[in-house]
Amino acid sequence: MKKIIITLLFFYSFSLTAQYTNIINSKRPGFSESPYGVGTKVFQMEAGGFYQNNTLADRVFATNSNYGANLFLRYSAFLEKLEINLDTRYQKDNLSISPYSISGFSRLTLGAKYLIYNATYKDKSKEIRSWKKRHAFDWSRLVPSVGAYIGWNSNFLTTTYKQENSSIKAAVLLQNDINERFVILTNLMVDNILLDQLSYSYILTSTLAINDKLSVFFEHQGIFNKLRDNEYQFGGGFAYLASKDIQLDISARTSMIDQEFPTYYLSLGGSWRLDKHQKKLKETTLEGTKEPFLKRIFKKKKHKKKKLHNIKAKKRKKPKAKKSRKSKKGTPTFFDKKKKKKKKRKRRKKQDKDN
Repeated sequence: MKKIIITLLFFYSFSLTAQYTNIINSKRPGFSESPYGVGTKVFQMEAGGFYQNNTLADRVFATNSNYGANLFLRYSAFLEKLEINLDTRYQKDNLSISPYSISGFSRLTLGAKYLIYNATYKDKSKEIRSWKKRHAFDWSRLVPSVGAYIGWNSNFLTTTYKQENSSIKAAVLLQNDINERFVILTNLMVDNILLDQLSYSYILTSTLAINDKLSVFFEHQGIFNKLRDNEYQFGGGFAYLASKDIQLDISARTSMIDQEFPTYYLSLGGSWRLDKHQKKLKETTLEGTKEPFLKRIFKKKKHKKKKLHNIKAKKRKKPKAKKSRKSKKGTPTFFDKKKKKKKKRKRRKKQDKDN
């Protein structure tokens, strides 16, 4: 069961207490995004190639197909809840009219993500009194974790892909952990703010952990734009955990426009992270982990003091001998005289018995 939980972590940040996870938490291969970040002092790179056929009009040109690569960089330095990221794309479009092909950078977005609310749930594995309570559905899991995203769509693009001006992108990110193996993500987004091509979209993603290495996902996206027909996408794919810092993925999706499916999209890629989250308080050696020299010395001294203190506490105090009640001058007191009289009586009784 623990391995299954870890698998869910690597695909869509199944983290209940913190941003950082022991294994990689990747956005790929879907388009939706979790409210959780990578964790402080973690640099992560997510990249992949794609191919898309498209018979719809794209800007002025009619695009038959395009292919290229996506690169998504993520880093967190100051706060566990805050992540800075950079999303970029390079592509080549094959057109049905002259110039027949264009290529260049079509996207460059600098963004930030912040975790507003982190939902926590009860650990039912510790429930041993009632089988029913242990296996009952936890209705509190319907309350999602909430994150916010804001990004700047730069216009530092290749000439053929430039917009009128730079724009803003904003999103609300929700995540529901239904159980240890199943997660649902919901994204509500507004893109191209400050431009005429303002668009609204939503993404629903469900993720299921099959085993400790493999996860499967299904995704649906709706895009609404005044200048184009509404578009509804359906997709799915797999993610494989190669190591705690490497994930591989493959996905496919199609779009429905005017009750037709004129496009399909294929993607293959992976994610890798450089994990410096743990502070360098320990020096690793072949024998194991060792703390700094001075720290070890002070730790030992404190430890010895504690031991001595415990030993002293365990030792029982010897009862003090009762001092005889005598006057300061050395003369017998009233109580001493009584004791002597008692002793004399006992001796006389013994003598009478013997006689």
